[in-house]
Amino acid sequence: MRIVRAEHLGMCFGVRDAIALALEQARAGPLTILGDLVHNETVMASLQARGIAVAHEAAQVKTPTVMVTAHGASARTLANTRALGLAVVEATCPLVHTAHRAITALAGDGYHPVIIGQRAHVEVRGLTEDLSDCDVVLDEADVLALDEHPRIGIAAQTTQSIERVRHLVALIQQRFPRSDVRFIDTVCLPTKQRQHAALELARQSDIVIVIGGANSNNTRELVSTCRRYCSDVHHIQTELDLRAAWFRATSTVGLTAGTSTPDHVINRIEQRIGQLAATWGLPAERGR
Repeated sequence: MRIVRAEHLGMCFGVRDAIALALEQARAGPLTILGDLVHNETVMASLQARGIAVAHEAAQVKTPTVMVTAHGASARTLANTRALGLAVVEATCPLVHTAHRAITALAGDGYHPVIIGQRAHVEVRGLTEDLSDCDVVLDEADVLALDEHPRIGIAAQTTQSIERVRHLVALIQQRFPRSDVRFIDTVCLPTKQRQHAALELARQSDIVIVIGGANSNNTRELVSTCRRYCSDVHHIQTELDLRAAWFRATSTVGLTAGTSTPDHVINRIEQRIGQLAATWGLPAERGR
């Protein structure tokens, strides 16, 4: 049995930098993170084990310093948090900042902002809260519900599938042929790399294991992509989620992981797959 890793998988630079910043701040004094720093339970448990608190509302924070997550926040949220007398440290990914600037620029140029993403996601809330008017779309039904505007400016949640984004942009252009539609591509490069690598991985695999947090949007997008090209795909968080029966008649196992998944988690899962394969008399080897 071959175990093949995707060419691009696991933690992106934005997540690594956010974790490093949180640990640095925690060494300097008590720290609370406002929400999940990243959408990965293993990472969050590790941070809390080091004494870092987590609160979901600024009013609940009991430390003098609070950290905004890698997903970013609106200027309104930042101002309200500082108004409580809290020192605010931003761990916002630079590519999320890029998305904020893109949407602000579109609105400033007179375009009605449309964000492609999950309405309730923390990143999307941060992208929309400072806008006086906007729409959020995720599927064709959402596009059909849009009103016409003379100018429509489109950007996306950074972890959306670029294929979905391009498809919805095309639908908006078709739906409103008289409108001036402008699209700024804000899907981040690490997401695009992992999506493309997952596609190639799924094409050559009998089974694909996708590793990442249950609430991680980019991980769920990897699962969706892999299922288009492989009929046997499993989304897991740790090696404890693996089942020996999955590998009974498998020749090629593909491994990929979301942008919040630590390297050591990926390594443990790969090792455990080899152990489970051995129970069926299937010696495991690293493939390419």
